[in-house]
Amino acid sequence: MTENLEGKVALVTGASSGIGAATAVALAGAGAAVVVGARRVDRLREVAERITGAGGRVLAVELDVTDEASGEASVARAVAEFGGVDVLVNNAGVMLLGPVEGADTTDWTRMVSTNLLGAMFLTRAALPHLVARKGAVVQVSSTAGRLARAGGAVYAATKFGLNAFSEALRLEVSGRGVRVVVVEPGVVETELREHITDAGAKEAIERAANAIRQLTAEDVARAVLYAVAQPEHVAVNEILVRPVDQAW
Repeated sequence: MTENLEGKVALVTGASSGIGAATAVALAGAGAAVVVGARRVDRLREVAERITGAGGRVLAVELDVTDEASGEASVARAVAEFGGVDVLVNNAGVMLLGPVEGADTTDWTRMVSTNLLGAMFLTRAALPHLVARKGAVVQVSSTAGRLARAGGAVYAATKFGLNAFSEALRLEVSGRGVRVVVVEPGVVETELREHITDAGAKEAIERAANAIRQLTAEDVARAVLYAVAQPEHVAVNEILVRPVDQAW
């Protein structure tokens, strides 16, 4: 299959590092004009420079997915700069693991606002443009959206919720040519784990992750590219990608 996205426009959230940055680079490498959005604008510039250095087209925008107006503004910038949106990649997310008992509920609010509401806000904002161009929305979920584990109740709740939202969305828009893709990575070697505030949960996940060969951000980016580069009549609705060594 030729992964040619010439003439397409992609908007990637959480694009300042990890899976988001790798996905933006992969989509640009396939010919798409890419809008990279995140709160850390200094890191976004580095990603944008990688893309332009390779001959790609890119627009960096400051984006806080928890702010509905910020998401709407990013979509508007994409349309103004490149003429529309063909691919939305809802990648922004946080994984603040820890037990329910004694939890810091500000972690819960942050995860729900970012992982779930943020993806919903961006999807709603971009949907008219995706319908107009028969585009695709990619939700970066997790294996935690299929299997809940102790210490990850709220994180799993956001990912289960994202999967449910995506399936209902698919039923709404597939008849109008819009593809809905859920990508569920297992353990990926990114900075996601660095932000965990519960010391015990952080130690446990680091120990488990370091005991196996982890995915790279580029591994997940290739899965995203595979899905969105399919012919228009082909919908790859779900991709589960885990390290070979991951048993859970």
